[in-house]
Amino acid sequence: MTTFVEKIDQSKNNPRDPRNQEVVLPDFDPQGSNLATPINSSKLAKAIVNNFSAYRQGLSPMRRGIEVGLAHGYWQLGPFFKFNPLRYSELGAVTALLSDIGLVVISAAVIVIYAATNPPPAIATLTVPNPPDTFASTKGWNTYATGFLIGGVGGAVIAYLIVANVDVFQNSLRLIGL
Repeated sequence: MTTFVEKIDQSKNNPRDPRNQEVVLPDFDPQGSNLATPINSSKLAKAIVNNFSAYRQGLSPMRRGIEVGLAHGYWQLGPFFKFNPLRYSELGAVTALLSDIGLVVISAAVIVIYAATNPPPAIATLTVPNPPDTFASTKGWNTYATGFLIGGVGGAVIAYLIVANVDVFQNSLRLIGL
């Protein structure tokens, strides 16, 4: 009868034992810092990341910016609505909307400032092997920033309309019996 320690010692020479397999390998260049791990090299992670609007193939820079801006403008309203100092007054929702739009404008301005620095093009990685060339030029970044601004303001207004009219939605649900 072998002990637990002896079984572990014997498994060191077994290549089929999962504890003896390397799970972190260098990606393209062993001198680089990009490593292929079970998380970033899985098919699920690649599918999710490559479906983000920043990496999806076939989108124009304006469309990319609108999609990202809509998402950010929409979800940013919640914290402004919940935590602003006027949240219990009649102007609470309007204050949240204006704060959200202000943050979207600031973010778009930061993207334009970044574009002015002539950033390097996106690098191919294990997770994103074919990065789009949208972010390879200053013009692409500026078009993206324009789309971000339009989408961000639109997302903020949509979220505001939903939050400001919650009572209307509740009453309409009561009318149909839900």
